[in-house]
Amino acid sequence: MTPETATRERTITWDDPKPLLAEAATLSGLEYMQRLAAGEIPPPPIAKLMGFELPEIAEGNVSISCVPQEWHYNPIGMVHGGLAATMLDTVLGISIHTTLAAGEAYTTVDLHVQYLRAMSVDTGRVKATGKVVHRGRRIATAEGRLTDADGKLIATGITTCMIL
Repeated sequence: MTPETATRERTITWDDPKPLLAEAATLSGLEYMQRLAAGEIPPPPIAKLMGFELPEIAEGNVSISCVPQEWHYNPIGMVHGGLAATMLDTVLGISIHTTLAAGEAYTTVDLHVQYLRAMSVDTGRVKATGKVVHRGRRIATAEGRLTDADGKLIATGITTCMIL
C-alpha cells in the first residue's frame, strides 16, 4: 500500500447527551445556547462528529464554523454537500432555539439548501450564520449563509420550524 492510499483512522469522543436534556428544559433557549458556547455545557455529539465550533450566539442570530477535512469527502473527492446542509440546518435551528422560552421545543418542518460553490480541504475554515426571519407562536422561519474565510458564498439555506 502506498502512502497516498494508506488507511486513515479517526477517534471521536462525546458526552452522554441525556443528562443535558433535563437541564435544557429549565433554561430559555438563549441561556442554554450561551452556556453551550461558553463551554459550560458539553457540545452535542453532532458537533464533535462534524468538527463544529460555536463562536457567536445572540437572540435570533448564531454562527458556527468548521474546517473541512478529508473525512468530509464524498466519492468524487470533494467535501460532501451534507456538511454544508448540516451546518446550515444547525445554525438555522439554533437561531430559532435562542428565541424559545424554558420548556419550549422545536422541530424542523422544512429545510432548503442551495449549493453555490464546492468545498475541499483547501477551502479552509468556513462559517455558517443563521438568523430568525419570523417567530410566531407555532411557526418560525430562519435564513442562513455558508461562507469561506474570504466571505465567498458557498451555500444558502432557509428553514421552517414548528414550535412545540
